[in-house]
Amino acid sequence: MSKTVIPYSQKQGTKKEQVADMFNNISKTYDFLNHFMSLGIDIIWRKKAINELKKDQPKLILDVATGTGDFAFEALSILNPDKIVGVDISQGMLDIAQQKITKRGLGHKFEIKLGDSEKLPFEAGEFDAVTVAYGVRNFENLEMGMADINRVLKPGGKAVVLEFSKPKVFPVKQLYKFYFNYITPGIGKLFSKDSRAYSYLPESVAAFPDGKDFLAVMDKVGFKHTKCRPLAFGICSIYTGVK
Repeated sequence: MSKTVIPYSQKQGTKKEQVADMFNNISKTYDFLNHFMSLGIDIIWRKKAINELKKDQPKLILDVATGTGDFAFEALSILNPDKIVGVDISQGMLDIAQQKITKRGLGHKFEIKLGDSEKLPFEAGEFDAVTVAYGVRNFENLEMGMADINRVLKPGGKAVVLEFSKPKVFPVKQLYKFYFNYITPGIGKLFSKDSRAYSYLPESVAAFPDGKDFLAVMDKVGFKHTKCRPLAFGICSIYTGVK
């Protein structure tokens, strides 16, 4: 497993605590910067990931590391489940999500909860599907987090993980590294009060075991029929597995 990368090397606290602090700090500018820095392509990637569940027609979905809720709102629109429950360790991000839920009148369909992604506050076999968008690389213990996702899934339930990966094709690899290592932190510093958050982003992606390595983690904790689908020359990947 790759080394643990934390947001603030000069501060005390576990990776989990630091990630919560980081997202609390950037919650107000998170949505804007996400769409701005990806040129809106993140919305297309979310749709592709959610479409992995279309034939399964899940009725109860858990969205882990739900953040401000964008992935869950998209899932509600595309899949029309009975309910989505979103869990996140950042109260600041959940506050933004709650504002959106209230504004859109979706309180009966989308419920949020403060909680640890690696110790999910739910019973075993509770959900038809579990989704995670750009969250697993922030887990303190990746294997433990994926095992707990497997635990809360019903037998036959599906997990869909959308995460940044490392492109390997020239010149995408070189352009991607330049953008992520130099442009992203610069934009983050300009618009966010926590510039370190946008330096942590490329570091966390570089340290994340993507592709076959992540599928190996999913296999190890009990997922079956695991697959990896690279997007945009490998900038992002969709991982799926069935309990």
